[in-house]
Parts: sequence; structure tokens; C-alpha cells
Amino acid sequence: MKQPWIHNAKTDGWFILSPPFLILLIIFLFQKQIQGLENHYSFYTWLFLIVFVDVAHVYSTLFKTYFVKEEVQKRKLLYYGIPILSWVLGLILYQFGSLTFWSVLALVAVFHFIRQQYGFMRIYARFEPNNWNKRIDEVAVYSATVFPMLYWFKTPRAFTWFVENEFNLFQNLPDYTNFITVLYVLILSVWIIKTVFEVFKAKQINVPKITLITGTYLSWYFGIVYFNNDLVFTFMNVISHGIPYVALIYIREIEQKNSQELNKLSIFKSTFGIFLFIVVIVVFAFFEEFLWEVFIWREHFSFDFQLSLNWFQFLIPLLVVPQLTHYLLDGFIWRKKKKVK
Repeated sequence: MKQPWIHNAKTDGWFILSPPFLILLIIFLFQKQIQGLENHYSFYTWLFLIVFVDVAHVYSTLFKTYFVKEEVQKRKLLYYGIPILSWVLGLILYQFGSLTFWSVLALVAVFHFIRQQYGFMRIYARFEPNNWNKRIDEVAVYSATVFPMLYWFKTPRAFTWFVENEFNLFQNLPDYTNFITVLYVLILSVWIIKTVFEVFKAKQINVPKITLITGTYLSWYFGIVYFNNDLVFTFMNVISHGIPYVALIYIREIEQKNSQELNKLSIFKSTFGIFLFIVVIVVFAFFEEFLWEVFIWREHFSFDFQLSLNWFQFLIPLLVVPQLTHYLLDGFIWRKKKKVK
């Protein structure tokens, strides 16, 4: 069958499909060294994982949205309204308390991460008919992502998504871990049997789709359930999510467009352009995280002033606007446009 690569086997393989496998291999080979990184080089792991990957991937969305003049002109309400809505929602949520604010934001982030894996699966299954095979793939992706999160909700972990106790609202629910574990294993078994049947009986193998789903199972299970380590979770979570997203943006919005479509953005369509693209999103990311550090967290940068906690209810929702805008916009910008008959 024709392989449904987004760009080609090499690019997809390295930047979209391989991250969870490579990171998991590194984790198994260098567990002691990773613990040393966490203990002695927290600034550098924060700089690389959080700033250069996690926050930077948020700003890569600019190349699909706000940097494309024609796109903004066509959907002004969406692109101007979402940031305002994000700040207003943040202001309202913060009135219910800091923990409520971060808990809701964490749940929105989790949903965003889950939907990204589903979205990649749909891209790689785009040549396949809408039959029971595709339904099993869809259920498998949700099983691979939802089960580890449900496990986390009921089982204390040594890491957080944003802040401590952000998922405490689920602690009082009856213990469902045994039930979801059985369901998880059952769905995984059905998906494996279905995939083996496709490969050996139907003589069909969708390499990127199978690799994507396998990587999703591995990264979410080992990052959340198997290992109970903050840096391991961050490695698996951030790299497996951020690198493929940035790659998809560059491939779809720059590499696969001609100079006329890109207009002024054509400067990014070259070897130097790739470097410039990375520099742009990293600069935006560093500036945002610098503001977070200076005004709120004060973990890696510290200055001789301290804001009153009363300011936090306005400032934190404002600083969250880029991130929440990214989450909300993602629900619109990747929707496939229906063809007019």
C-alpha cells in the first residue's frame, strides 16, 4: 500500500515518529545519569525541555496563524477573540482559587496532548476507508493516552503537570484502577491482533500509523505509569509532544508551500530558514518563560523585588494567554475543510 507520509519516510521517521522510541531508549540506558541531571543540572534541563521544546512548540503555531496575514483576515473573530477569551476565562477561573485555575488548565492541556496523538493517527490513516479497522485504531489511541492519565488521577505521582495537587479533585472517586487496567490490556490486545492480521493476512502495513500508535502507548505508559520520576516524565511528555508538533508546522506551513503562498515567510524556506525558524520560536519562548520566572516562579532567575499576591490574579491569567490560546486554536486550525460539491 502507499505509505501516507506527511513529508517523507526520513523526515517523518526522525522528527515525528522516532522521539518516543529514542527517548525511552536513552532513559533505559542512562537512568543513573538522568537522575544526576535532575539533581545537579536542573537549570539546563528546564532550559532545554521546557523553554526550547515545550514553550517553543506553542509559538510555532504562529507560522500557521498570526504570521499568515491572509489567514488572520479570513478569520478575524477567531484570531482576535481567542486571546481575549483566554484571558477572561483565566481571570474568572482564578477567582475560584489558584489550585482551581491550574487544575482546569492542566485538564485542558491533557486534552490537547491526547488530541494531538489522535490527529496524527488520522493523518496517517487518511488513505484508509472508514471501517472497523480505523475505529479500533482510534480507540487504541485514546486507550494509550487516557488510561495513564486516569491511573495518575488515582495514584500519587512524583511529578506534576503544572502544580502540586492539581488532580486532587479525582482522589475521592472509588478506586477504578483494576477495571481500567483490564480494559487497557484488552484494547491493546485487540489492536495488536488486528494489526498482525493486517500485516500477515491482508498483506497491508501502514508503517507510520502503526509506529505512531506504538510510540504513543510506550511514551504515555512508561512516562506516567511505569516510571515515577519527574525528569523522565518531562522527557517523555515534552519531547514526544513538542518535536513532532514543530516538525508538522514546518513541513505543512513552510516546506510544502511555494514562495508565492509564503510571501514574506519564504525567508524560512531554506537550510538557513530552518535555523531562523527555530531561533524565532525559541526567542518568543525564552521571553515568556523569563517573565514567568521574574514575576511568578523565581526558581531560575531572581531579582530584588516581589509582587504582591493580589497582582497574581491578573498577571498569571495574562501570562497563560499564549498557552491557552494555543490549546483553544488547535481545535480549529487543523480541521479539514470540507470540499464544496
